[in-house]
Amino acid sequence: MSDSASLSVLVGGTIAIDHVKTPTAEGADLLGGSAAYAALSSSFFCEDVRLVGIIGRDFPAHHLQMLENRGICLNGVEQSEGESFTWSGEYLENLNERVTHRVGLNVLESWEVKIPAEIADSQVVVLANMSPDNQLQMLAQCTHPRRFVVADTMDLWISIANERLHEVLKQLDLFVINESEARDFAGTANLIEAGRLLLGKGPRFVVIKLGEFGAMLFSSEGDETEFPCPKSFFRCAAFPLRGIADPTGAGDSFLGGLAGYLAAHSKGEFTFENLRQAVTQGSVVASFTCEAFSTRRLEEIDSSKVEARLQRFREMTAW
Repeated sequence: MSDSASLSVLVGGTIAIDHVKTPTAEGADLLGGSAAYAALSSSFFCEDVRLVGIIGRDFPAHHLQMLENRGICLNGVEQSEGESFTWSGEYLENLNERVTHRVGLNVLESWEVKIPAEIADSQVVVLANMSPDNQLQMLAQCTHPRRFVVADTMDLWISIANERLHEVLKQLDLFVINESEARDFAGTANLIEAGRLLLGKGPRFVVIKLGEFGAMLFSSEGDETEFPCPKSFFRCAAFPLRGIADPTGAGDSFLGGLAGYLAAHSKGEFTFENLRQAVTQGSVVASFTCEAFSTRRLEEIDSSKVEARLQRFREMTAW
């Protein structure tokens, strides 16, 4: 945690029940969903994390208890009489490819985001992966006049909700997207050019996630004629792991860790240097996620474990 009081982080998105199979193991009734991973990861840095989402009557109570035990405010989690959002999938041998066997939208089909007034003034707003319509609903209810807005997306929304996704981008400070989606959305195979083009859609900063190869941060600062330059570009490696148990949620953990670090250390001024540090912190948190199914590894560690791994990461990448 930061030595000074953190800003608040509001995380909205999916909260799910996952069923995951890998080449070596299988897990059922796991905690999943973009917002669940992001909120839990934010809590390693930020003391005031607030979660917004919807669950059904079948949602395991122990998952909610775990989140509460980590200090995450659940006032924004709506409980419906329907069935929870579920995802079932299987990872192939290299764990970089997966097959989705079943998606049960259930309570998400007609969900409209509702943010209680007592948490609407959050300074850092995280629009985790959900439909652009839900992201816009959430933004419309956020009341802090100097909020910093971070959003993630996926290929589905690029394909079926492209126009509304562009509306979201115009209201963002930071847009996070993986490399294949960045190429698709920007219409270029060159990721450096994709970063520049995505900045042109509205956000001040763009992060392109590279999975096991780290992430790239782009900023609208700097000289366009020399893009990318040290004032506008940063490349972060990924922490090397000897083995991966389950990569589900790693990108969402990256997103949440990044946002939590910004809330704890930015003091309301979100600069390129802040973002450089936050990208590295998010990468380290994401590495823990991959070491066990679901959020199990994140549940085992504390902030001191994150800091110790970060120090090792510094030593590995300094030159």
